Formats: sequence, structure tokens, C-alpha cells
Amino acid sequence: MTKQLIRAGLALLAMASFSAWAHYPVMDCSREGEKIACQVGFSDGTLAQGQEVVIYSYDDEELARSAADGSSVARFNWPKGEFYIQFDAGHEDPAEFDYVEF
Repeated sequence: MTKQLIRAGLALLAMASFSAWAHYPVMDCSREGEKIACQVGFSDGTLAQGQEVVIYSYDDEELARSAADGSSVARFNWPKGEFYIQFDAGHEDPAEFDYVEF
């Protein structure tokens, strides 16, 4: 009986660790005229509706902020100067997109 309990406990522990694996944030941005559209989500394919996406200057000054819509897209006006876009979902490594990548 004890071996069965240990096996059951190990099986539950293994299943819990699989569900606890973190899915990192992903982002792909495109230029649409004088606008920017950034599709955001997670590496497991889930969307990031309502999540904040921020544009920063190279001096780390916040230039714009937008929440992803129901299609998991955040939209911005094209800012002046050099900038990068960040989707930080609270993990160690946020997703970033630099303006030179357009």
C-alpha cells in the first residue's frame, strides 16, 4: 500500500511540474503606414488579450502604452526618434522589438 501511495504522489508531482512550466512572451510587430501593430501572446500559442505593451525611447522613457485587443494586437502611432517596444508578461525575459527591425 505504501509503494502505491508513493507512486501516486510522484505521478501527481510530475503532472504538477508539467503544468507549472512557464510559457514565455512572444511578440511580432509590423508597420502599417504611420501606425504599428504588435501581435502578442505566449510560446504555448495562447493569446495575451488585455496585456500591456509599451514603447520606450532608448533613454527608457515611456513613449506610449497600449493594451492588446480581443485579437491580441496592440496598436500605436509611430513615435518620433529611436525606440523599442516591450511586452513584459512578468517573466524574467520580456519580448522586445526594436524599431530598426521594421
